[in-house]
Amino acid sequence: MSPRRPRGQRGLTLLELLVAFAIMALSLGMLYRAMGGSARSVADVDRYQRAVVLAQSLLSLRDTVPEQGWNQAGESAGYQWRVASVPFATDVKGPNVPFLHEVNILITWSDGARTRSFELNTLRPQRKMPELVR
Repeated sequence: MSPRRPRGQRGLTLLELLVAFAIMALSLGMLYRAMGGSARSVADVDRYQRAVVLAQSLLSLRDTVPEQGWNQAGESAGYQWRVASVPFATDVKGPNVPFLHEVNILITWSDGARTRSFELNTLRPQRKMPELVR
């Protein structure tokens, strides 16, 4: 009698197959989470960009601020906004130096259960009173 040769392995065992499926499921789960997070980030950036454009649009409405200040609020396309100004003191004095106002624009919106906000601060000159012609 000749010695028997061990038969070569043909295919995968059930245990190897289960391990392969588990690794594949974990990989797909991580990939799905990464892609979902990216989609949420894109939506967040879009909402912030719209808030910035709204703030810049409100700021472009006025080149100067009235002497009594600028206080206004409203709503636009799901965004609530508020504009407020206060006098801004400087040490620079002179006949051609305008008084300055610090303008604060606050944009808020609802993002599901959370409230998001964007704030813009800048300086604007005070509107000069018209001089009376004699």
